[in-house]
Amino acid sequence: MLYRGYLGLVDRLPLPSLRVQRAIALGVILTQAGIAVTGAVVRVTASGLGCPTWPQCFPGSFTPIGVSEVAVLHQAVEFGNRMLTFVVVLAAAAVVLAVTRARRRREVIVFAWLMPGGTVVQAIIGGITVRTGLLWWTVAVHLIASMAMVWLAVLLYAKITEDDDAEPVAVVPAPLRWLTALSGVALAGTLVAGTLVTGAGPHAGDKSLERTVPRLEIEIVTLVHLHAQLVIGYLALVIGLAFGLYAVRAPKAVLTRVKVVIAVVVAQGAVGVVQYFTDVPAALVAVHVGGAGACTAATAALWASGRSRRAASTDHQVSDDRAVLSA
Repeated sequence: MLYRGYLGLVDRLPLPSLRVQRAIALGVILTQAGIAVTGAVVRVTASGLGCPTWPQCFPGSFTPIGVSEVAVLHQAVEFGNRMLTFVVVLAAAAVVLAVTRARRRREVIVFAWLMPGGTVVQAIIGGITVRTGLLWWTVAVHLIASMAMVWLAVLLYAKITEDDDAEPVAVVPAPLRWLTALSGVALAGTLVAGTLVTGAGPHAGDKSLERTVPRLEIEIVTLVHLHAQLVIGYLALVIGLAFGLYAVRAPKAVLTRVKVVIAVVVAQGAVGVVQYFTDVPAALVAVHVGGAGACTAATAALWASGRSRRAASTDHQVSDDRAVLSA
């Protein structure tokens, strides 16, 4: 009954075209990645406790107030980041309404609902981060969750572009599909190692002498080398995947995406090298987080390109593709 009532309300909205649905889905990707970057800005400007309570900014107030203990800049930066959450929520709600109004297949609607659901979880993690005084591992979980949301948002975009009535088929052979998945695992390891570097690094998110932010007590150079080795492994897997895709004459769209992944990983690695030799300047931390989002989005797009939906056919090649998919 409730669901029927919900559909009745949604049906009063204009019917969104595929172009509109894709535009909204792109907005979801950008907002999910963008709030991770603004979160990095909060950290490097030491504004992590600019609003020292959650969900309120200060006890008894949801907005910043004039207190001498917290600089106005830090209040503005942290409160601004919190306000961006509403933009993320609006984009997530918009994509749910769009795909529901368009009566897209169940898979698309489920992925769409993951956007507002994941955003709520992110807000809760952010609250825990504030309430624990920016404890390093809560910051790490916050970033990893953001990257997971970017990954899911890219998959949602890919699924929206597909034909709901077509049959799912494999675009690349199963072994290369598994290699793509392995590169995703390598990316996840790289991101986790990166958060460890952050946890032991100089940008704790707050520099107040009265509140010492708990840090990861591991020698940072060791963590940097671990992170670098995982980046190299990640890049090697993607390069190997590229050779495999060219060998099997994969579609042009897939080849383009694997080249994009290689390019963004190389660029991200270059930023990391510059950070290491320049004592981790604040501006490059935000750039590096943006690069992490780009690597995640590019790898997710590559994974999504390995499978597609095509019109049913009796052609032997399609049958072979389905066999590979089922394998």
